Amino acid sequence: MTTEINGTLRRTALFDAHLALGARVVPFAGFEMPVQYTSILKEHDAVRKRAGLFDLSHMAQFSLTGADVGAWAETLTTNKVANMKPGQARYNVFTNEHGGAHDDVIFYRLDDNRWLLVVNAGNADKMWAHVSANRSGDVQLKNLHGDYALIAIQGPRSVEWLQPYAEAELALIKYYACTETRVKGTREPIVIARTGYTGEDGFELFLPSDEATGVWDLLLAENRERGLEPCGLGARDVLRLEAGMALYGHELTEEITPLQAGLSWAIKLDKPAFTGKDALLAQRDAGDYPRIVGLVMEGRVPARAGYPVLAGGVRVGEIRSGSFGPTVQRNIATALLDASAAAEGTRLEVEVRGTRHPAVVTPQQFYKRPKG
Repeated sequence: MTTEINGTLRRTALFDAHLALGARVVPFAGFEMPVQYTSILKEHDAVRKRAGLFDLSHMAQFSLTGADVGAWAETLTTNKVANMKPGQARYNVFTNEHGGAHDDVIFYRLDDNRWLLVVNAGNADKMWAHVSANRSGDVQLKNLHGDYALIAIQGPRSVEWLQPYAEAELALIKYYACTETRVKGTREPIVIARTGYTGEDGFELFLPSDEATGVWDLLLAENRERGLEPCGLGARDVLRLEAGMALYGHELTEEITPLQAGLSWAIKLDKPAFTGKDALLAQRDAGDYPRIVGLVMEGRVPARAGYPVLAGGVRVGEIRSGSFGPTVQRNIATALLDASAAAEGTRLEVEVRGTRHPAVVTPQQFYKRPKG
């Protein structure tokens, strides 16, 4: 169970484990979460070259059951849900009437009538209220936030280091698929999914909170000497930025639509109806909407969220995320830009504390993991 501190911040079941590992803890989405243990660079390097272990228990998990879950979810989200098969996972976006994003989420279909929905921690209360208010048909909802933990192992050695503890053959689980299997340290089978937020191969383990510390400690005790590192939110943010993955509140908001965020692949406008469909159709057809792009800074100065972006001295947008990218060895960023300034290769300037620094528009995905 999570615990509440001073009536405001909560702690995940792994909080004491983080302190024991020397983590620097910061407030995040209503929780006290580890931002780093040793250094962001060391943790980032572990994920790209070996594997890293993350506590994501602050994210909210909702149990969805009933014969109508798929059809019902279709009416609230941009991507298809009803055609998912048991064992599949799928990225999706809940949208408002204007096409903006309530949240970006992942649906996991466990069997014909059981589903798991994972939403962002900062949107947990909003999303629970939203799905509850819009529930219809044979759909039952249960909020597991705090009762269930989420541990992720991410990196090229994830299969090798997790396999000894899992009964299922992990190599047979496809990307964006899931299974229920026993794991050493758990009483019952748990959900393991081949999903993640780092751009690397890896798995996410959904398990009761009271079993989380045992599994976490076991994985580290037997693999840390091989190079498995506990990783905080700092490394996770840089990893996802390099991989071109949207972060809610930055590349997606109630005002920024998934179309603007470059997520057209997750918008199925051929669906009969869903909240925000008309607005997204109009936006697509007009084509002149501001959109999220990648930017590479040409100097040594990093861009940060909120910095103005200019073309010919005229403001054309702003930075949404920015950091040094250790894998690509460049200062990288995303920006929400006017359509006229968003073409790949466009040369722009980013204003940093009153000084303008050159940048060039690139694809959002700065890094793609090697195949094989």
